[in-house]
Amino acid sequence: MKDVRKIVFILAAIALLPFLQNNAQAQYKQPVVAPSTPLSGVRYDNRWEVYGGFAYTRFTAGPQLVQGSNLGGFDVQGTRWFTTRLGLTGNIRGYYGTSGAQPNPYGIRGPFVSQTMFMAGPEYRGPSNQHVTTTFHALFGGDHGNFESALYNQQGQKVPPLAVGFYSNQVAFASALGGSVDLNRSSRLAFRVSPDAILTDFGSSGIRTDFGISVGLVYRLGRDQVRR
Repeated sequence: MKDVRKIVFILAAIALLPFLQNNAQAQYKQPVVAPSTPLSGVRYDNRWEVYGGFAYTRFTAGPQLVQGSNLGGFDVQGTRWFTTRLGLTGNIRGYYGTSGAQPNPYGIRGPFVSQTMFMAGPEYRGPSNQHVTTTFHALFGGDHGNFESALYNQQGQKVPPLAVGFYSNQVAFASALGGSVDLNRSSRLAFRVSPDAILTDFGSSGIRTDFGISVGLVYRLGRDQVRR
């Protein structure tokens, strides 16, 4: 009798199983999960913005040089936004590399040169949406040009920079006129491409205009802190 009861109980449980499953499915509803939209929180009411990236410029290190220099380095900027459109930017950038030299009897070929710029100026935010924003800037300041550190002859004696077509070491006027395109990766982080016309005045040849560009990352801070 015990075996019969067990068999009846098992058969009853098997018969009721589909009903129990259907009832459980009827009571459970799949939760609706909103699609992930990392750019849905992008807004341009932040107070601060910091940028760091790799920089490049094409520069001619002397008034008598034919060959230019391809210099690479860094570009660091900080912007204080006063409205969603208008801000003030401070910028430090450095460029480093080698330069061609005039034919000379000193054995100087491809000496090291560098520029360190420190500038500031207004920043204006142009057309923008949640995916991309554009900005325009006019930065002004100084450029410390180092052109003499490798100008030594084969006996280790200093060679005058003009003897090989170079500028002398000095701090000169500098300006960067351009802007940037920021591709948003989240509500605070963006990838930036920033081209510039770089103006410098080292005296003997007047104001020169060179091309510069940098690429890097932007991070926004201090949301809801500026006037619209």
